[in-house]
Amino acid sequence: MKIYERLLAAANARSDDSAIRVRAAYEPTGGPGAKIFPPTVKSKATDAAGYLTEPRYLDGEPVTVVLLDQRQSQANRCEQALLDAVRRQEFFLPHLELATTAEGVPVRITSMEAPHRSRDAYFRDAQDSDGTPFDQTEAGAALRQAESSDLSAYLQLVPSDLVYGVWDSHRKRRIQVKVPRAYTSEMYGVAPLVGVRAAGRVDRLNLAGDTVAVTESGWSPLDGTKPAKGVATARMSELGHGMIPPSEGVGGVSVKSVHRQATVSMAQLASLRFGPADEELAAAGRALLAAIALLGDRLAFASPALHLRSGCDLVVVSEQVEWVQRGTDGRPVTQPLETATARDMLELFEIALERARKAGLEWTAAPVRVQPNASLQQAIAKSYQIAGIGEVGDE
Repeated sequence: MKIYERLLAAANARSDDSAIRVRAAYEPTGGPGAKIFPPTVKSKATDAAGYLTEPRYLDGEPVTVVLLDQRQSQANRCEQALLDAVRRQEFFLPHLELATTAEGVPVRITSMEAPHRSRDAYFRDAQDSDGTPFDQTEAGAALRQAESSDLSAYLQLVPSDLVYGVWDSHRKRRIQVKVPRAYTSEMYGVAPLVGVRAAGRVDRLNLAGDTVAVTESGWSPLDGTKPAKGVATARMSELGHGMIPPSEGVGGVSVKSVHRQATVSMAQLASLRFGPADEELAAAGRALLAAIALLGDRLAFASPALHLRSGCDLVVVSEQVEWVQRGTDGRPVTQPLETATARDMLELFEIALERARKAGLEWTAAPVRVQPNASLQQAIAKSYQIAGIGEVGDE
């Protein structure tokens, strides 16, 4: 596969290829101009919900854009797509997995789902089946002792961390591992017109009563009386009953166009160091990480339609996946990627993995499995108790 040799050279700064770029245009499934819903954020100034907007240049002209999906969210979508494929047994990526039960319900969190990936507090507060703290296990110690000059443990145990970025920020240490993203992607809408909507609740029976008494056995109307001492109270609306008058809120946006821009940075991949590993293994490892980035993007975004959230379903209008090379005459040179389907990227990944293994890379066939320590287990169980999640009939 010719693309592998080109990827190998690019990921090791041995060619004029500086990045792989994806540029895609979308429109709402309802058609051009139909309303879509960005993620809401709380304004520091007004404490009200709103959308993230900012000025940018598009084709050399200043425009206002609304952010539809930020870099962190796009990376999470790729990680989830990779993990889903791993669970379908299409291929395997090494990762960490914390597993337990709470209120009779299986609980599982992997390093491809945790907020801080392999450096998340879930794994810091984990132990192996013998009760050894994760940081003291072979895998945990290798990750804990890694440095920017030697990321071999990450390549072997949690390679996706090196693709989507990781920062060991929770541990007190003079030198913390901090790896920038090699893959970035974001989505935005151009020239947003912000709509409004009235949100409320219509109760068909219009249950009467405002404040009720709440006990372990349930709730009961107060009928104008004061609750007994020590008895908690709640409003009917808090219990999901009664009328809620409509109130005005943000109601989506209409935009001129929707775009996604993604890049795989060859410069970032080339900057990764793997300690005493010979150059053949280091080079093959960087190419493998590039292949993971491309595979994650294609698994997450190569479909003809995309669901971001409720009210934000999009159809692909156009897409270009291209090499970005050293510029001439003030502009970078771009060339279409030879092939860019998810199936093709899986084939590329398999070739890259085979080459890395031949160079000496060792990957396990199963995740590193851990379980919560006593404190974390207690916190997880309490969370499930509060949420009322558990087996039917549990006391």
